[in-house]
Amino acid sequence: MMPRTLFTKLALVLALLLLGVGLIYGLISFSLSRHYQQELLQNLNRDLAHNLLTDRNLVANGELNQDALKETFNYFMMVNPSIEIYLLDKTGRILSYSADPGKVKRTHVDIKPIKDFLEKKDFPLLGDDPRSFERQKVFSVCDVPSENQDKGYLYVVLRGEEYERIEKIFQDSFILQISGAALLISLVVALFVGLYLFRFLTRRLNNLAGLMQGFSQNDFSEHIPYPEDKKRGDEIELLGCHYNKMAEHIQKQLTDLKQQDNLRRELVANVSHDLRTPLAALQGYIETLQLMGAKLDGQTHDEYLNIALKNSRRLTNLVEELFELAKLDARDISLKLEAFSIAELIQDIIHKFQVLANDKNIALEMDAPEKLSFVKADIGLIERVLENLISNALQHTPASGKIIVQLREHDNKVDVMVTDTGKGIAEKDLPHIFTRFYRADSSEKGDTHAGLGLAIAKHIVALHNSSIKVESRLNKGTKFYFWLDCA
Repeated sequence: MMPRTLFTKLALVLALLLLGVGLIYGLISFSLSRHYQQELLQNLNRDLAHNLLTDRNLVANGELNQDALKETFNYFMMVNPSIEIYLLDKTGRILSYSADPGKVKRTHVDIKPIKDFLEKKDFPLLGDDPRSFERQKVFSVCDVPSENQDKGYLYVVLRGEEYERIEKIFQDSFILQISGAALLISLVVALFVGLYLFRFLTRRLNNLAGLMQGFSQNDFSEHIPYPEDKKRGDEIELLGCHYNKMAEHIQKQLTDLKQQDNLRRELVANVSHDLRTPLAALQGYIETLQLMGAKLDGQTHDEYLNIALKNSRRLTNLVEELFELAKLDARDISLKLEAFSIAELIQDIIHKFQVLANDKNIALEMDAPEKLSFVKADIGLIERVLENLISNALQHTPASGKIIVQLREHDNKVDVMVTDTGKGIAEKDLPHIFTRFYRADSSEKGDTHAGLGLAIAKHIVALHNSSIKVESRLNKGTKFYFWLDCA
């Protein structure tokens, strides 16, 4: 079964890596050591063949002394069995040797390495081992005259068969054991150190995985933050930072979804209530007129018709607002931007509401500088915003009150402010007044329709890359304001 945890996989990879490194190191060390020994041995015994030739009197009067040669062979077989001495002719044919009969398998040796040696080329130089058809060994060689005055060679193999046998016993008993043990201990120590470091590095990953698992198991409701350490700044720390941001974003989205669900429920309840009230009134008065129309006097008859008509218009306005808000929510409205005078638009709207303001004994005015830049916006939608704000102000401003629409230009923008001297909005209600169908505790008795006007105004202003703000004090008045870009 394949390992599943990251630590197990890292441990397996480390073990295989160290095993491979150990094998490669062993092979390279063995090869370099062998090469070094061959080069050292050949350099130390460079003149061995020449010294044997002169010290043992192998040449006398220009002739090879066969008796001295035989005596030399026998002497070195007893004194120094690590070397093997061969007498070669100029073609490399073996004429004589210091070995037991039957041990020498070759009749010739390659002459090229011998010539390279005599030309003093770089060591180590390997020549044929007369005792084997495959092996090659380091050697020493020198020229000797043969009986017919032709040159021959005294060929000395430096690491003979006996030397290799002793070397093998020595290595098996000590060197290889020590080297192998040292290499094995080094690899084991490296493995444990690596595993400890991997455990240290993966511990933070395990902690992060535990936090994620816990976050998932409690339905993303409880987030235990990953303890960030900016000094580290590695990938794990970056992953933990992204996890914290992701968890916060998920929780915010869940909170928003819950709020949206609550708003949806409230919206359905409020719409049902606001639709049911005018419908019930409309139905009641129409049924009364149907049943008792002939018995009612003209004044009562007209009064009932006016009430029914008022509720019908109220119902129509509510349905239109719902459709308008739905289109704004769906971004199904494309802005028709144009340059226009915001002062002239406000003046027209004030004229539209002037009769209602006069009936309520409310002063409705505009305060604008003489020179004011045009704004670039959708004139129809901005008119809708201003109508909603002025209509709300008229509804909540008592007699002898005042409503003023102010315009101010700065930083290539025009601020639009609608201020009234009405009853104001309680501080706890201010954050919710743009929420559709929100009803403040201070709503006037009988004001059953909380309306969608402010929610619609907020959407329209947002489409113009602006935002609508509100300031209010109870019994002092309210101010709504937003801004539009200059054309």
